[in-house]
Amino acid sequence: MICKNLSVNSEGHLCFAGVDTVSLVKKHGTPLYLMDEERIRECCRVYVDAMRDAFGEDALPLYASKAASFKQMYRIINEEGMGTDLVSSGELYTAASVGFPLKKAYFHSNNKTDADIAYAIDSGVGYFVVDNVEELDSIDAIAKGKGVKQKILLRLTPGIDPHTYEAVATGKVDSKFGSAIETGQAEQIAKYACELENIKLCGFHCHVGSQVFDSDVFLRASEIMLDFIALMQKKYGFITLELDLGGGYGARYLESDPKIDIAANIHEVASHMKAYCQRLGISLPAIRMEPGRSIVADAGMTLYTAGTVKRIPGYKNYVSVDGGMADNPRYALYKSSYTVCLANRMTSTSPTFSCTIAGRCCESGDLIQENVTLPADITRGDVIAVLTTGAYNYSMSSNYNRLPKPPVVMIKDGEDYIAVKRESLADVCKNDI
Repeated sequence: MICKNLSVNSEGHLCFAGVDTVSLVKKHGTPLYLMDEERIRECCRVYVDAMRDAFGEDALPLYASKAASFKQMYRIINEEGMGTDLVSSGELYTAASVGFPLKKAYFHSNNKTDADIAYAIDSGVGYFVVDNVEELDSIDAIAKGKGVKQKILLRLTPGIDPHTYEAVATGKVDSKFGSAIETGQAEQIAKYACELENIKLCGFHCHVGSQVFDSDVFLRASEIMLDFIALMQKKYGFITLELDLGGGYGARYLESDPKIDIAANIHEVASHMKAYCQRLGISLPAIRMEPGRSIVADAGMTLYTAGTVKRIPGYKNYVSVDGGMADNPRYALYKSSYTVCLANRMTSTSPTFSCTIAGRCCESGDLIQENVTLPADITRGDVIAVLTTGAYNYSMSSNYNRLPKPPVVMIKDGEDYIAVKRESLADVCKNDI
């Protein structure tokens, strides 16, 4: 099993966080998102404890909301002592609606509208992570009108290729995000920010990409960012209070994916940065990191019911499920890998049927995974589990083909509860006129 919260019971059923998935399907139906609350909390504690131990008490992990944003997530991360990064007014509203302390919220996005900026300032957001000069000017003007001096970080691109999916690489010079250090634009925007009356530049942010399994990119990025911090101090007398290294540590989707000791990696990065700061003659800023996938990915699972089993002799086989790209678009977007199993017959002795798991949408690219091996006698009504779906599944879901979104069911202490209700057909058209 790729995740420690998975097991098989005496009936041969897949269990998740100690609960029989087949019984959950009978109770809640499919498609069904499952989330393991204790696993989420465990992952939060890894970051909180490791960062404080390695970087000091002023270090703070920020949960990357885009991985999975709904009310219960903000309750959990607040209880576990984390901050959050937000990328939209919708995420901000969701956090605020359950009393999340927005002074610990960092508002990202490469294109915040004036309405986003005004709403965030009115809501008391702690920081904006500013992407560009136009945004900087807008924040300055709106903050002036509201009598506020707004704290910000500047997002910089360190020019690093993390050797990950092209779609989730964000730290290269030609990225749509941030101001490049290599081109001199980072220095220009930092100098400009220091001159604005209604802006308090607190530091800098970078993010190199996602699904990273070791500390190499963080070590390289930290050196580039610390060099820039030293330059700003020497040239302009600017003292950097905060440095946000972004997120990116990966999750195991397949048995072949490497295991990662996140706490050990954080300590490695901290040791390297402290030594590098000594060489540069600067103080280590308060460190932020933005875990998302590594908080929720393996805390999630999606369950489907098999429908059509299509065999095309000499070509390929399909097993179609009652969900698809509307509830998990990641394979359609960038061929993401998943482990798939037959939840109601985990002990089958004949896993010889090679097939593609296809969704129900009217789209040829509506696939969940190819080259999956399942029992040869798989049939309509079997329960199919797709593992490690806690990140970027619910949050990227849509109503394509007018499909209602599945519920999110949390499991805690062997009991299940609904965190997000299943959409009804009426919900799908509730905003239609």
